[in-house]
Amino acid sequence: MLMKPIFKTILAWCMASALALGSVGVVEAAPVKKKPVVSKKQKPVSAARVTKKKPVAASVIEDEGLLPKLASSSVAVIDQATGNVLYEKNSNVVSPIASITKLMTAMVALDAQPSLSETLTIGDADVDTVKGTHSRLRVGTQLSREEMLRLALMSSENRAAAALSRHYPGGRDAFIIAMNQKARDLGLTDTRFADPTGLTPENVSSARDLAKLVDAAHQYPLIREFSTSEEYQVAVRGRPQMFHNTNALVKSDQWSIGLSKTGYISEAGKCLVMQAWVNNKPTIIVLLDSWGKLTRIADAQRIKRWVESLAASNGGALRS
Repeated sequence: MLMKPIFKTILAWCMASALALGSVGVVEAAPVKKKPVVSKKQKPVSAARVTKKKPVAASVIEDEGLLPKLASSSVAVIDQATGNVLYEKNSNVVSPIASITKLMTAMVALDAQPSLSETLTIGDADVDTVKGTHSRLRVGTQLSREEMLRLALMSSENRAAAALSRHYPGGRDAFIIAMNQKARDLGLTDTRFADPTGLTPENVSSARDLAKLVDAAHQYPLIREFSTSEEYQVAVRGRPQMFHNTNALVKSDQWSIGLSKTGYISEAGKCLVMQAWVNNKPTIIVLLDSWGKLTRIADAQRIKRWVESLAASNGGALRS
């Protein structure tokens, strides 16, 4: 008689345990069956968001697909009209700047208000003994100061830049002092110069500083003209020689470039700075330490497309 109540109790306990185990299994399996919720609408990040908040790390922007990965190690993209940062990557890193130096060389040379028609002569002191680079301007070549300035900016002629500094009042030493003083006057705290050509890695700056340098150099009409000339012919020892711009983008119909300068030494990598109209706005682009032959050009193209796509997504106007 006592077996029936005991049996019923055991049976009830087993059923309760089974129900409990079944409920646990449902709770654990539920998350697996559910699909992750994906937002169908994602608002594009405008330049205003990038500039008004703290600078967004380049890696974050790239991960979100808002800007293609850039080959240049240091980058600054600035709205020249407002001074606002559109994009930056390692912009405060100080590194060698190679022939970007020649923008400062041109400013210091012009600040002295010399005669542009004065004949300058390439001398032994203008020959590169740091890197041993070649030049078509042989020792003894005579050109006007204006021609030397044009070749230094357009074709990055090292001997032309060296000759400009040597014919400065007080000579090359005084010229280099003036370069560093000009950097201080412009507030370039990361910038130092040891020579007028950029062949030495002791000439250093940051992308942020170089954006200011480009803006200052853009105020000089001759620097704008000479740095964006496609080609120029001069007579070297009685024979015509054609020199070309080191930046292929100045020939492109897709670009409106107001200032340009390239640079390269092994310590600096491939460098490029420009003032250009992007999305109908004056924009400064600084690209430092890019190692591929064409990657600095490709980086500039990527930046241009990025700015234009952001503007299109904001109804044609990129706020900055």
